[in-house]
Amino acid sequence: MSSIRAVAVAVPRRGDDVLVFEYHDSTKDETFYRPLGGGIDFGETAEAAVRRELREELGVELLDVRLLGVLENLFHAFGRDGHEIVFIFDCRLSDQSVYERDAVGEIRDDAGTKVMWRSLNSFDAGSPLYPAGLVGLLSERRRLPLSRFSSRWSP
Repeated sequence: MSSIRAVAVAVPRRGDDVLVFEYHDSTKDETFYRPLGGGIDFGETAEAAVRRELREELGVELLDVRLLGVLENLFHAFGRDGHEIVFIFDCRLSDQSVYERDAVGEIRDDAGTKVMWRSLNSFDAGSPLYPAGLVGLLSERRRLPLSRFSSRWSP
């Protein structure tokens, strides 16, 4: 049975760098990068999910969490088709020491999965950042004031 998965990811920034994990899909022989985060549980808001995921994966709390956008991600990875709706959140990390290290460590519940800061300009077809469209979304947000993209609606 196929289904659409709701996902929330955090994109804390360090200048032009974004915090990502590195993973390898052996079925496509592709190394790729993705922001930390994960699935949204039933009854959980996307913001609550991204806060929980970063707590579980890195042991950090998030500050100043703001929705940047939502991307629909249709993909083929690890030998199967996937479909996600991905909520992208700007934020700051409560643990300032994470900003001081280029290689942050490993995801707690996925030993061997490296977490690091990478320049937004370093992603390309040979080392993609997923979900597709994220580089464009983050580049656009870098040029425009964040207040324009507040997740709160006002008349």
